[in-house]
Amino acid sequence: MKKLFALIAIIGMLLGANTAVYAQNEQDTTQNETVDQTSQDTQETVVEETEVLTEDEVPMHQQLKKKFIEGGAAFMTSVLLTLILGLAIAIERIIYLNLASTNTKKLLVNIENSLDEGGVEAAKEVCRNTKGPVASIFYQGLDRAEEGVEMVEKSVVSYGSVQMGLLEKGLTWLALFISLAPMLGFMGTVIGMIGAFDSIQAAGDISPALVAGGIKVALITTVSGLIVAIILQVFYNYIVSKIDSIVNSMEDASISLIDIIVKYNAKK
Repeated sequence: MKKLFALIAIIGMLLGANTAVYAQNEQDTTQNETVDQTSQDTQETVVEETEVLTEDEVPMHQQLKKKFIEGGAAFMTSVLLTLILGLAIAIERIIYLNLASTNTKKLLVNIENSLDEGGVEAAKEVCRNTKGPVASIFYQGLDRAEEGVEMVEKSVVSYGSVQMGLLEKGLTWLALFISLAPMLGFMGTVIGMIGAFDSIQAAGDISPALVAGGIKVALITTVSGLIVAIILQVFYNYIVSKIDSIVNSMEDASISLIDIIVKYNAKK
């Protein structure tokens, strides 16, 4: 009887141990699956966040490069060339005009003092040592000071026209690039639209994705051309205003120079 109870007790202990082990294994498995699922979800979330951050933080030059390729290399290159050439002309003109600016009041005072102290040759020497179109015009006027006021006026007006031509040099090319950039953009758009309709005809069906993609690519050239034209137009207007300022200063200073020569001839 005691052996029977002992046997039953041993069997019960074995069954309890097996049940505990099975329950422990099942719990461990559940925990591992939960950990794996959590880790996988975390990795997916990190990947998604990384992809979003990567897409949002794309550098500007890579975005421009992508749009440049999408717009078509042929027309986008031509639009880019108009921008480069236009900016080269604009920068050259701005540098030239800034160097051409002269303090006319100071120059007139120096010329008047030189005329009183050393005569016409001393005044011409002052003009030779001064840069700018105003000094060149003054030199031509002083060179004919002995021939009378009328000859001085004619010389100033004639050489003033020459200097205005030098100031306006290159503006016609800049205006050409301003007009040419949007024209090239529109041409690229028209050709892109033709390609989009050819794709629709080849597919035999109007697909919204196909039409939208073709129109998007076609309009990139138009946007690029308009941006180039706007940039160059700003430089063009600045250059024109700078030229007008220099020309007004030249005209005012020329009148003052004639008055100085009249006074000088009257003293002689």
